[in-house]
Amino acid sequence: MTIGQLAERTGFGVGVETIRYYERKGLLDEPPRTPAGYRQYPPGTVDRLRFVRRAQALGFTLDEIGDLLELRVDEVAACPSVEESARTKLELVESKIRELRRIRRSLEHLLRACRAREATSECPILEALGE
Repeated sequence: MTIGQLAERTGFGVGVETIRYYERKGLLDEPPRTPAGYRQYPPGTVDRLRFVRRAQALGFTLDEIGDLLELRVDEVAACPSVEESARTKLELVESKIRELRRIRRSLEHLLRACRAREATSECPILEALGE
């Protein structure tokens, strides 16, 4: 299948340039080319591309996805390796959630302190940001 057909079949709105980028990053194997130079992807590439997009949706970086892909085809690697990657990612997500909650509380506090004023020189939000 061509690169355009691959992009259409993933169902994730993946563009042609994204596919080329994934090839450069080593997430997708470089496909054979026709005599005219067109990429010809094997059918299994759709599944691999979907794996990459699903892993991204879970917050994995492209480097981490590369590691997961290597584990996926490694007959010797144990599932605990994948579990550890997922556990590490979950800890990072939970840390980000705590930080976002802290930011939300700070913003809510500033908004409560904010009064409808015309002059920005008296704005408590701007004052807090300047401290």
